[in-house]
Amino acid sequence: MVDVVSSDWLADRLGDVRVVDVRDGWEFDGIGHLPGAVSIPFDSFRSADGDVGMLPGRDAWTDLLSGAGIAADDDVVAYDDTHGVFAARFLVTALLYGHDPDRLHLLDGDFSAWNRERETTTEATEVAETVYEITEPAETPLVDFEAVEAALDDPETVTVDTRDPAEYEEGHLPGAVNVDWRELVDDETRGLKPRDELDSILEAAGVTPDRRVVLYCNTARRISHTYVVLSHLGYDDVAFYEGSLTEWEARDGAVVED
Repeated sequence: MVDVVSSDWLADRLGDVRVVDVRDGWEFDGIGHLPGAVSIPFDSFRSADGDVGMLPGRDAWTDLLSGAGIAADDDVVAYDDTHGVFAARFLVTALLYGHDPDRLHLLDGDFSAWNRERETTTEATEVAETVYEITEPAETPLVDFEAVEAALDDPETVTVDTRDPAEYEEGHLPGAVNVDWRELVDDETRGLKPRDELDSILEAAGVTPDRRVVLYCNTARRISHTYVVLSHLGYDDVAFYEGSLTEWEARDGAVVED
């Protein structure tokens, strides 16, 4: 499963994992980064074909990770400076291209969790280029428009809108519940809230491990964070609607207002 790890966990393994910084390049170079981290900015792994939020394409992904010195069997820890939402998108992309989910980790508390207690550097990281090999995952959380449409009538499935409440009220999928991805994050620590608080928030919305969960937002960024959180919490039946509301509305899917 994709999991969430502390800065202490990472500090103990810094030489044994590949660390990916998905912030803008100027932040990586000018503000500083974790020792040994490589820069793969968020904009570099989004589709260049006009499909906002979609996967970048197999060749583009292979080139990115090969150039960053990452191999398909590496343990990878990703971070950003935005509560982990952009880093989570990187990790879900890796998952969808066949990287072992047990080797994918999100740094809890983002860059600040490390920066508060440990040294950073502005020195360039030397990497040896690899040949990253994409594989077909044994199973995928991706679901399409038709699958989501069918799930709306399934009482064993809960559809979750991870956008903010104002967006949800303006229009959401029929029957969807609203769990803003930021509800799961502590604003002060920038990391996940304690387990009991997370369970309480999710259970109040009807999001429980015994149900199938279908996630959507606008362009698949925010659901990436929620997907990682649910994976970390042990949910094993979570569907990822990458097309999200952008595709849903383009295909005239039903939308209701609150």
